[in-house]
Amino acid sequence: MRAVEISRDIQIPDEVEVSLDGKKVTVKGPKGTLTRNFSIAPVSIELHDKNIRVWAEWPRKKEASLVGTIHSHIQNMIQGVRKGYTYKLKIVFSHFPITVKTKEKTVSIENFTGERNPRKARIIGDTQVKIQSEDIIVQGVDLESVSQTAANIEQATKVKKKDPRVFLDGIFVYEKVEGMEG
Repeated sequence: MRAVEISRDIQIPDEVEVSLDGKKVTVKGPKGTLTRNFSIAPVSIELHDKNIRVWAEWPRKKEASLVGTIHSHIQNMIQGVRKGYTYKLKIVFSHFPITVKTKEKTVSIENFTGERNPRKARIIGDTQVKIQSEDIIVQGVDLESVSQTAANIEQATKVKKKDPRVFLDGIFVYEKVEGMEG
């Protein structure tokens, strides 16, 4: 009886170096280093030269889907250390001018709809946040921390207890780019 197996392979580019310690994957590239532990997942990961293989033997539905998920995570890590990720957000206001400042690991949004207290959004991981007049540029090598930081900023300016068709103020993601400027 043959073993039923689901596997996915990832080719490692020349400028990227991948190391595997058990199920802990470390990816080094020109933009930085990312480490992620997949020990909780019931799949196997092995490294041969310039190829990573993620597989599950006799998979159930959950294990089969985890093979694809981990495959995507490792691909995102490789893409991040090669090019990085950039999310662009637009500051939109109609009457009260919004002021955005960064301080350590938080983004402070002042004068949102005339509120006296500033709203705050957390910056996740090693993500850089730059403010350029009406744009906020969120950059980093880890896709999850870049996208979560952008989502935190967007959610911090969510209008509550008012008609969202009338109160259109906020900060909104308008572009997602693979790659970083500068």
